[in-house]
Amino acid sequence: MLTRIDHIGIACFDLDKTVEFYRSTYGFEVFHTEVNEEQGVREAMLKINETSDGGASYLQLLEPTRKDSTVAKWLAKNGEGVHHIAFGTADVDSDAAAIKDKGVRVLYEEPRRGSMGSRITFLHPKDCHGVLTELVTSAPVEPSEH
Repeated sequence: MLTRIDHIGIACFDLDKTVEFYRSTYGFEVFHTEVNEEQGVREAMLKINETSDGGASYLQLLEPTRKDSTVAKWLAKNGEGVHHIAFGTADVDSDAAAIKDKGVRVLYEEPRRGSMGSRITFLHPKDCHGVLTELVTSAPVEPSEH
């Protein structure tokens, strides 16, 4: 089922400033950046380490690109900080279905495109002890910044 912590999502007001903090304080470097128009965010993935299943663990820094995005609304209510935790899985479809069968609400009917070409879905935080939880099936990618 779930194989690793894929990433921890951190909502921020200023992506460049937040990236610089993680770079200068901890030495983490940007592995990938992108704008996800559907989710209304600009993001940076900072690679923390490789994992035994061939994936990696990241910090995902998220800056909203529009005021109506989920991350913008979350920031307005909560301020900067941990937004969600994401677990890696080889098969987001079957694991989401298995978790749904246990009574946890899955937020997307079908998985959507996530960072770096991954397939993702989210679990309702009220069913996960207050934690917005993401399931991620990674796509093989090369590092890129744009």
